[in-house]
Amino acid sequence: MPENSSKPELLRRMVEHISVLYPNVELEALAKELISAMGLEVTAEPPRPHRNLWDQADCLLITYGNSIVKPDEKPLTTLKRFIDDYLQGAVNSVHILPFFPYSSDDGFSVMDYLMVNPALGDWEDITAIADNYKLMSDVVINHMSARSRWFDNFKKRLDPGKDYFFEAHPDDDLSEVVRPRNSPLLTEVETADGSRYVWCTFSADQVDLNFKNPAVLAEFVNIIRHYLSRGVKIFRMDAVAFLWKEVGTPSIHLQETHEIIKLLRTLVEHHSPDAVIITETNVPNRENLTYFGNANEAHIIYNFSLPPLLLYTLLSGDCRHLKTWMMSMPPAQAGTAYLNFIASHDGIGLRPLDGLVDDEHREELVKAIRKFGGKVTYRKSREGVDKAYEINIALYDALKGTMEGGADHWQSQRFICAHLIMMALEGVPAFYIHSLIATENDYAKLENTGHNRSINRHVWQEQALYDALADKDRHHQIIFEQLGDSLRLRCQQPAFHPNATQFTLHLGTGVFAFWRQSIQREQSIFCLSNVTRSEQLINLADINLIGTDQWTDLLSGETLADLEGQLKLSPYQTVWLSNLLVSDTLAG
Repeated sequence: MPENSSKPELLRRMVEHISVLYPNVELEALAKELISAMGLEVTAEPPRPHRNLWDQADCLLITYGNSIVKPDEKPLTTLKRFIDDYLQGAVNSVHILPFFPYSSDDGFSVMDYLMVNPALGDWEDITAIADNYKLMSDVVINHMSARSRWFDNFKKRLDPGKDYFFEAHPDDDLSEVVRPRNSPLLTEVETADGSRYVWCTFSADQVDLNFKNPAVLAEFVNIIRHYLSRGVKIFRMDAVAFLWKEVGTPSIHLQETHEIIKLLRTLVEHHSPDAVIITETNVPNRENLTYFGNANEAHIIYNFSLPPLLLYTLLSGDCRHLKTWMMSMPPAQAGTAYLNFIASHDGIGLRPLDGLVDDEHREELVKAIRKFGGKVTYRKSREGVDKAYEINIALYDALKGTMEGGADHWQSQRFICAHLIMMALEGVPAFYIHSLIATENDYAKLENTGHNRSINRHVWQEQALYDALADKDRHHQIIFEQLGDSLRLRCQQPAFHPNATQFTLHLGTGVFAFWRQSIQREQSIFCLSNVTRSEQLINLADINLIGTDQWTDLLSGETLADLEGQLKLSPYQTVWLSNLLVSDTLAG
């Protein structure tokens, strides 16, 4: 009989994880230490596997804690009021981007993981939001601020911190390391033991942590437990692909990185069976998919290829690349899901287009974004040439026209079309706050910071935002109202469950179309979007609608009278053809 067979399941699984990471330590002792750090007993009951922790009612708002401000009020209080007053029934989950004290990168250079940035509020403000919404917090797990206490102790050669940061030497073979930045990989620092070189994947102010030291892993188990105690239910593992480093390798997606995610999931799900882990891995599509593991790593992964593909589709009027990608995507098995988004606090990454869109078409996209006032961030490829890595632009401005024709009067319709496609796809939809309210490029902030990403990180004064959302002559009000109504409609449709069946339809290059069917098969929805600025005619016979059902466009309320006739789609119009009306759904 295997040695581990008589051990409690939690202890057995932890020993298996640790044996991959730290084969030379006393495995069971470290396993028990980490279990205790999570506040668990070794006999803790395991959760039921392959359980979907989401349904069609789930929609996530992505926002900084201070995206909306009011004089003399804590921004977290202002944010909660906006969500309560304006987004009821539209979103039920909130991702507050890093709300901790930080030194740079708008929060992603964390100085103290256990404090709330006093400029935003305090833990009570965080808990107040968590009491009413599913709260998502970043776990900035790859790196920490060079101004943190841990790094100060590293330089002083004191604990905790002395061995918490990853070191290498300029003479090491670092030629294979995959980088998302052009900044130097190693930063020289003076310590009490002399000069040392620390590994900095992103910037000299963001020093990579050393997970080869099990004490660092134990620290993060404590951090996650603290977040759970404050009401956090969704954990976004920031930049996790770079977590484990090995000199002489690419130092991305290493086996140990995947094992740490598995280990943390094991602990989190034993502590809180309804908690969710999301991995943030802005990499090519095939690499991204590996973070599902065998339904034992991330519960949810970001659909990073969707934003640039959908943007390309609407700017070119050609959905071929988007269709090809969607047909290649495996359905997420039960207990896992995709997170669908088009815009976020970062730019729109172009690396997820690798293998999906050739360099010529990618350059067409980059040129269009420049024409619409956006910026482009570059990194050096392995061949030593600068390559467009990320486009930086507010999504509303990114969709102001087409590649061929330039700016036009279809901007708002194109923008709404993009989001109607996104929210109907398999997965959980997520809206960056500046997309939900159609914020435009913030050139003043861009000039002030000198960082390209600032163009899409506007801070609204509360009264100015409320005035914009009340003015029927402004695009903010029109778009916000239509997107909100569509989200409230969407959350009632079982065919939009994140794990409902999805098939791609082929209706030409100008119409992006797919079919969703609910898990219980009581509802079908055919989602058709005209991605061009020309009218499109669709033969309904090509869609193969069941003749014994009555089909209604959920968005307009119009019922199809002749299933053998034609459907006329105006430029950028979307229809959701359903055999089950909202009233039927509610009654069911």
